[in-house]
Amino acid sequence: MEHILLVPLASHSQIENTPSREDGMPHGLEEDLRAYGCKMIHEAGILLKQKQVAVATAQIIFQRFWFVTSMKHFGIGDIGMGALYLASKLEECVLRMRDLINIYDVLLQRETHKVKSHTHPQTKKFHYTPMSYFGNTFYDLKDAIVVSEMQILKRLGFNMHITLPYNTLVNYLRVLGLTDRDDVCSRAWGYLNDALQTPVYAIYSVPTIVTAAIVLTTRHLGISLPSTPPDCWWELFDADWEDVWIVCGHVMRLYRQRSVEDCIRVAALINKKSVREWLEKNPTTGDQAMAVIRS
Repeated sequence: MEHILLVPLASHSQIENTPSREDGMPHGLEEDLRAYGCKMIHEAGILLKQKQVAVATAQIIFQRFWFVTSMKHFGIGDIGMGALYLASKLEECVLRMRDLINIYDVLLQRETHKVKSHTHPQTKKFHYTPMSYFGNTFYDLKDAIVVSEMQILKRLGFNMHITLPYNTLVNYLRVLGLTDRDDVCSRAWGYLNDALQTPVYAIYSVPTIVTAAIVLTTRHLGISLPSTPPDCWWELFDADWEDVWIVCGHVMRLYRQRSVEDCIRVAALINKKSVREWLEKNPTTGDQAMAVIRS
């Protein structure tokens, strides 16, 4: 019987040249915007006291979306809201739309203040101004959630099957005899959560990602596992070492130092209008962007 892959993964062509890169967005900037959108989803989930499974599901949906759509056409803030709202339905812990709108309004106002305070140092400390429920802001955000949810479902072909990595991690640590180490469990769990800010859940299978989290954990804690052929421990889980190492690279790249200017630039590109303006001011063709990546 032919094996059917239930979890949709990006194709080679989608990974090689995403829609955003085709529109001229540099690879590094797209990567940063993806991570930033996932951080906003995570922060919103905490403030809403949402279940972790729903927040993780939303981040994976968010990452998948950008393999079929360009950031020139949809803002990361709008799609983040739509993904979190949709994930709450999938995981049967539905959010009130008004609560989600209120939280994202706080986050969006904060980011706007961050950009403004950088360009105008005399700007006062951030103070949240609640919106009027009869004003345009509330209805604009409400429409954005509805449209984003619809576009996510449409562009991903209603394929919302997602496998989270946490059960797999527990099983793998049990096989390796590491479940009695609290530091190992917590650190590996943390790497899996950090990996949600990268595209790896839309590119690689869960066993590969979990194996990468264990590799990073054991190396940082100085734990030795059999790594000499033919007794390589990751082969127990059918994980290819090259893929595992690439996933490790994606995760470690999150921890690199960024300049203040880079952080502000990302914060200023939350909506599609600002992305379009940036692309017009910085015309870079998809071919040039790919040349930079390959070099």
